[in-house]
Amino acid sequence: MQPVMLLPQETDTRALRQALWQQRIGHRITREAEGQLLWLANPAQHAALEDVVNRWKRGEVMDSPSRPSAPRQRLTDAVPLVKRVPVTATILAVSALVFALIGLLGDWLVVQLTIVPVGIAGDQLVPGSLSDTLAGGQLWRLLSPAFLHFGWMHLIFNLMWVWYFGRQVELLQGSRWMLALLLAAGIGANMAQYATGTVLFGGMSGVVYALLGHVWIMSRRMPQSGFFVPTMLVVFMLGWMVFTMTALAEHVGFGNVANEAHLGGLVVGLATGWLASSRRLRAGDNRR
Repeated sequence: MQPVMLLPQETDTRALRQALWQQRIGHRITREAEGQLLWLANPAQHAALEDVVNRWKRGEVMDSPSRPSAPRQRLTDAVPLVKRVPVTATILAVSALVFALIGLLGDWLVVQLTIVPVGIAGDQLVPGSLSDTLAGGQLWRLLSPAFLHFGWMHLIFNLMWVWYFGRQVELLQGSRWMLALLLAAGIGANMAQYATGTVLFGGMSGVVYALLGHVWIMSRRMPQSGFFVPTMLVVFMLGWMVFTMTALAEHVGFGNVANEAHLGGLVVGLATGWLASSRRLRAGDNRR
């Protein structure tokens, strides 16, 4: 990150930040003792940033008012952002829709989305065969468990992190990368969990850990890329993953966690982050 300019402490920078993201200019604004410091991720975008800042200073970039009509204004401001991150927004919308429909349709919908069909025979759970399922054309089952959530907290926790990390990936690398991550991480995490012999599992947490790994690697290997994740957040999420693998987690009521899906997703994210950063670094070397 390269420091660019210092703004007065009381300045409302919401409109400026929005305009910079619209132009896909990676940046951060930090509060310092002297004021708000604007940082630029990619020095090659310095001229573009200056152009946006100058238009913002002239009032050509509309501000977001904090008057009583602010809730309506925030909704208006959110629409352009959602349009710029269609894959991330779709993940949130589909997950919420599936959760709502399960409340209406019950177990019927759940068994349509599990990795293999599941039936009951003599009070026993009878799962189908994955090879037969795929041979029958039910390819969606490789990904669909990621959209299953079994409680409000499960849903909110996962979608909060999908929004946090997914926006970074989609804004800084594009929707194709975000879609590729969803498919690779979702399928990879589901297959890792299925390999343990489990068939009743679900949740977007495997994708969340993939996004965490991807963003973390990008931020570490390419500090000027615009990717950012607080170190303490990485420590917390990795610590949580390790904790849920222990017997203590089950003892305090956190049993039945899809640990292998978390680990599988993390591996996928670390791999894609390394691949993407390596390609960018090689491209930079070639330009020199």
